[in-house]
Amino acid sequence: MSSLALNSPHRKRNTYTWLYFLLPSIMIMLLFFIYPILLTFFYSFTNLALTGESARELKFIGLDNYTRMFQDPTVRISIWNTLIFLFGSAVIGQQVLGFLIALLMKHKNKLFRRVIGTIVLAGWVTPEIVCALCLYSFFGDDGTLNAIITSFGLPEVTWLFTVPMLTIILANIWHGTAFSMLVFQAALDDVPSEIEEAAVVDGASRWQILTRIILPYIKDSIKTNMMLVTLQTLGVFGLIYAMTGGGPGTSTTTLPIFMYNQAFINYQLGYGTAISLLLLLIGIVLSLFYIRSMK
Repeated sequence: MSSLALNSPHRKRNTYTWLYFLLPSIMIMLLFFIYPILLTFFYSFTNLALTGESARELKFIGLDNYTRMFQDPTVRISIWNTLIFLFGSAVIGQQVLGFLIALLMKHKNKLFRRVIGTIVLAGWVTPEIVCALCLYSFFGDDGTLNAIITSFGLPEVTWLFTVPMLTIILANIWHGTAFSMLVFQAALDDVPSEIEEAAVVDGASRWQILTRIILPYIKDSIKTNMMLVTLQTLGVFGLIYAMTGGGPGTSTTTLPIFMYNQAFINYQLGYGTAISLLLLLIGIVLSLFYIRSMK
């Protein structure tokens, strides 16, 4: 009798009930994530273009786009620029600065935390294009920074031409540090104060408390935040394009900028999609690295 109950149609229907609840999510993933990736993968093997003969007749050209990509010196420059921008603004800038701000705000009164938090959050909630225009006005030839240094009798500096990579790194740090600050604030608030008080009683210095108690306690938050800010920074486009346009020359041309130029400025969509897959591959490799380190 029990065997019949286990194998009844009603039992089988209940087994697959969970599938009905997942169907909307599965359909959305297939439509807006899996399908575009597969379509991009297909177009990367074609001569797809916006104008000219290639726009009238789509042809399968095999690995020609990938061969061209790995022979193009600008691609290597773009990869190098992307890594510099990623390491400078995400790994060092946003991560370290966000942690330091959160640490300085720890155990402070509510008014102090609200004021500092609001100031830092102002850069994060500002739309990317507005942020780019603000920083362009700050680093421009007639901008705020030159007005400050000339008031001390120093000569003007063409920041966007002399150190363009540094300017976009600082701009992205200002724009995204608040996210890291919020993550670390939540993590630091979870560190038991009793452990820190016991360490102080035992004669531990502030540096020892930081390195032997706080950092090990919040290491999972550090890794999670690192993965999130890395993936966010990897796809930054509007900030760089509005401030420097990838120039001067190719000094700030990252992979998103180079992909856009090839696909929508030079109208070579097939080549542009091949570059986008390279960017996707870098993101996947970094994600797998962070996930593995978190385990």
